[in-house]
Amino acid sequence: MAKQSKETTTVGLRYTIFTVLGTVLCIIFLPILLINITLIIKSYTNADEVPSVGGYLPLIVLTDSMYPEIESGDLIICHTIEGNEVKVGDVIAFFDPAGNGASIVTHRVTEVVKENNNISFRTKGDANNVEDSLPVPGKNLVGIYKGRIAGAGNIAMFMQTSTGLIVCVVLPIILLVGYDVIRGKVYENKKQKDTEALLAELEALKAEKAAKEAAAAAEEK
Repeated sequence: MAKQSKETTTVGLRYTIFTVLGTVLCIIFLPILLINITLIIKSYTNADEVPSVGGYLPLIVLTDSMYPEIESGDLIICHTIEGNEVKVGDVIAFFDPAGNGASIVTHRVTEVVKENNNISFRTKGDANNVEDSLPVPGKNLVGIYKGRIAGAGNIAMFMQTSTGLIVCVVLPIILLVGYDVIRGKVYENKKQKDTEALLAELEALKAEKAAKEAAAAAEEK
């Protein structure tokens, strides 16, 4: 019985390990998958808007113009905001008025200009020596900076490649499915071993009872 107990304990330990591993994988990968899927869907359904989740917009920083607060390769989180809520000193993301209409810049507001019910912003990168050459119209405002995840932008860019898609999307799905299959087999093996152990114990008890009954009958004779 000691041997059987040891085997049961080993199976139980493996089952626990697989359960913990599966939970960790779900915590790490499922939110990333859900956010990516949401952003991809919104990028197609609202092609003229920056895709967001609950008003929050993840953006990848490509330059060091806001160093040291924000660095190239960071993933920053911005939140949608109305132009009249922006104040001097805020860091905002906006469509670059000097760009191609699609590039987004994240710089600090140095002045809020209001003329004839129109609002615009003068901006400057913390690491730049001069202000941006053109004011930012209120319609170009994307959101206000809320925080960053250092270096996560590089990971996000990697996820947009074919290799990154395989590593960060396909592979996690395979691991999750594989985990579920393995966990099911481990559970079935444990259940079978427990059943066999119980039957063996019952047979032993029956044999012991039969032996006692036979010994009692022999004494009576």
